[in-house]
Amino acid sequence: MGHAPQSPPSPPAASPPMASSMGSMATAPPMGMGGAFSGPPPPGSAGFQQPPGPAGPHGFPPQQGPYGAPVAGPQPAFPGGFPGGAAQMAGPPQKKLDPDSIPSTTQVIEDDQAKRGGQAYTTNQRGQVPPLVTTDFVVQDQGNASPRFMRCTAYSFPCTADLAKQCQVPLATVITPFATIPKNEAPLYVVNHGEAGPLRCNRCKAYMCPYMQFIDGGRRYQCGFCSCVNEVPAFYFQHLDHMGRRVDMYERPELSLGSYEYIATLDYCRNNRPPSPPAYIFMIDVSYANIKSGLVKLLCEELKTLLDSLPREEGAESSAVRVGFVTYNKVLHFYNVKSALAQPQMMVVSDVAEMFVPLLDGFLVNFHESRSVINNLLDQIPDMFGDTNESETVFAPVIQAGMEALKAAECSGKLFIFHSSIPTAEAPGKLKNRDDKKLVNTDKEKTLFQTQQRIYDQLSKECVSGGCSVDLFLFPSQYIDVATMGEVPLHTGGSVYKYCNFQVEADGDNFLSDLRKDVEKPIGFDAIMRVRTSTGFRATDFFGAVYMNNTTDVEMAAVDCDKAVTVEFKHDDALSEEAGALIQCALLYTTICGQRRLRIHNLALNCSSQLADLYKSCETDALVNFFAKSAYRAMVTQPLKTVRDILVSQTAHMLACYRKNCASPSAVSQLILPDAMKVFPVYMNSLMKSPVLVGSVELSTDDRAFHRLLVMGMGVEETQALFYPRLIPLHNMDTAGEGVPTPVRCSEDRLSEGGLFLLENGRHLFLWLGQACPPDLIQSVFNVPSFAHVSCDGNSLPKLDNPHSERLWSIIDRIAVQRPHSMKLLVVKQKDKTEMPFRQHLVEDKGVHGGSSYMDFLCYVHREIRQLLT
Repeated sequence: MGHAPQSPPSPPAASPPMASSMGSMATAPPMGMGGAFSGPPPPGSAGFQQPPGPAGPHGFPPQQGPYGAPVAGPQPAFPGGFPGGAAQMAGPPQKKLDPDSIPSTTQVIEDDQAKRGGQAYTTNQRGQVPPLVTTDFVVQDQGNASPRFMRCTAYSFPCTADLAKQCQVPLATVITPFATIPKNEAPLYVVNHGEAGPLRCNRCKAYMCPYMQFIDGGRRYQCGFCSCVNEVPAFYFQHLDHMGRRVDMYERPELSLGSYEYIATLDYCRNNRPPSPPAYIFMIDVSYANIKSGLVKLLCEELKTLLDSLPREEGAESSAVRVGFVTYNKVLHFYNVKSALAQPQMMVVSDVAEMFVPLLDGFLVNFHESRSVINNLLDQIPDMFGDTNESETVFAPVIQAGMEALKAAECSGKLFIFHSSIPTAEAPGKLKNRDDKKLVNTDKEKTLFQTQQRIYDQLSKECVSGGCSVDLFLFPSQYIDVATMGEVPLHTGGSVYKYCNFQVEADGDNFLSDLRKDVEKPIGFDAIMRVRTSTGFRATDFFGAVYMNNTTDVEMAAVDCDKAVTVEFKHDDALSEEAGALIQCALLYTTICGQRRLRIHNLALNCSSQLADLYKSCETDALVNFFAKSAYRAMVTQPLKTVRDILVSQTAHMLACYRKNCASPSAVSQLILPDAMKVFPVYMNSLMKSPVLVGSVELSTDDRAFHRLLVMGMGVEETQALFYPRLIPLHNMDTAGEGVPTPVRCSEDRLSEGGLFLLENGRHLFLWLGQACPPDLIQSVFNVPSFAHVSCDGNSLPKLDNPHSERLWSIIDRIAVQRPHSMKLLVVKQKDKTEMPFRQHLVEDKGVHGGSSYMDFLCYVHREIRQLLT
């Protein structure tokens, strides 16, 4: 992860320079193996007792240690975490571990920002570890893709499969092909070779890139991926300089940069025809719930102005995206909004079992040409259904209809569906309430997260093949089966948004902000991604909001700037230190104006036969992204307890292998962590306490399923914030300062009765107020005289004309800009009942719904490591 080594107070003399050590951590006798800890692994984990291989199913390794020793007994029982705590563990002399001596995430982040923040990160070196995702830096592309596009779990791969198996560190890269490029960095260059199209290797089909070696005076080139020698076409020939490099190297993006785009030729298009620009279809549930909450009126009002900001190509005057409108409850209503009409026309399809699109001409239109007809329609919709009593809805036919409309128009596109309740009307895809709390913490719990109906799998497949992405906005007031309804968005590169018990006053702004970002964000359609590697290793597994029809092609009906795919690699031969490991991600997609393009990202990593090099080059944030996605995928087929056991066992194995092979000799009672992974345990513990894996009847099934869907598509920056929230003290902030104040450790110990703290994790935003907070601070922030007068409803934080209020709001605005989703601000008072949801985000403490504290987890992992070593 590239941190400056940071030692806690007075490290023991034996501590190696690369290690953060935990001196007195294990003067303790082993913990009592009572109750939930004793006995062999549960029968549910038998699926992992397979022939030794680099990994078990779902990216989880077999239940076996790197030294051939089986993993010691089952892992911590949840909820409730480990028996006792750190205090119980210490034998004589009584020595309690100092919480300040265990590695601190906020310290690691601060150190990296101090060391590498504000600097240029130049990508001209192979295997170079980038700054942390939390660090502010500028990328200069000089031959390797920016870490914004590709971030690896390790930047030095072990040379052999045996070494990889021994250390059990997953080798993976998190690819965000459309990541936003900051304004102060160069945009991607577009290369156009005309009729000839992009140049590629004849054998492995890798695209021309900086890793190709020109030979024979420039007439041929050797592929860096498969070593095949290819002829250079006449139009591309150029002489070589005395170093053997082409003299035009720096004039050609594909020879000097890590990321660039090619304009694709017709043979990259469906049916060898250039694609049409994509379309956006807005599909609005007009049943009783959405009308009564005021959602339909709010949405129709917003669309009148929002459609002016449909995404457009750089430099284009207007957007090429066409739009269409559907309303529905038990039946579907399509609207003809052709510009020549004086009034929009409605057509009703009541046979939802045999879905068809009743009109082709006039359904998908250019907004600017049809503006007056569309505005007319948006004015009429809320009145048309104003008196409805219809509470039943359909859902699968709505997706079917949108998909058929795009198919008929021969274009790709996106459906924006605004839906309020579980679809119970008689139709394909009808769902029943299956939310059974009795299944929580049993082997059947996984069924709650599986899709209820096969039709949704089929729809996902059809949507992907038609380039139809689905974005789902949910407004439930009770169970809605997010696990099933989110299935199609998940596999089509879409997003799911959820606003429980939606009220216009409390939630309207958040919803509109999300919708606006969603409509405007950079996006590509009808995409297919292939990840190629140099010889010796290959991509074997893919995690993300994607669809896989075979083992190599990652298909995405759409891919936007926030979606990331996590790709795992395995050896199929030895790698050489000299050649390194090369990765090329090629994404073929349709732009917003209907042009077919290839976006190429290249990355070169080091290879080493020394495990110490691997551990030095690890990236904790990318590792956590990998483990979260692989665990969240496995939980649909494995009991949750098994999934958690594997996470603990893998943490212990990775750290034990480091201890055995890389650390200098020291007392077994010391916990020694690799510098780049010293905060890895706190993130892993946080992942195990996440609502998805904790298994508590107090958490709603829909919330857990929603959290799972979100994480599957997240990039490293988002998972980092989610699993280690920022806790920001505001009572002592400099009102004249800039930026976000330095956060403190995410623990109750850091809160103070006289304090005011902001907590954010990219999804939630809490303002916590201590009961002894000074009245003048309360007055300047809340505009009320004292703690007792502060209310915890949604509108309790006013914008006031004073330095404290202005500085607080500037911090909130700055955080909002950094995050892809809007966050509703909740005010929380100390010792108030509203404190519970806030406390579950204090990830260093014991979990509110079960799960251990960071300290207890560290003690437990340390004990596991000692068992593995002895």
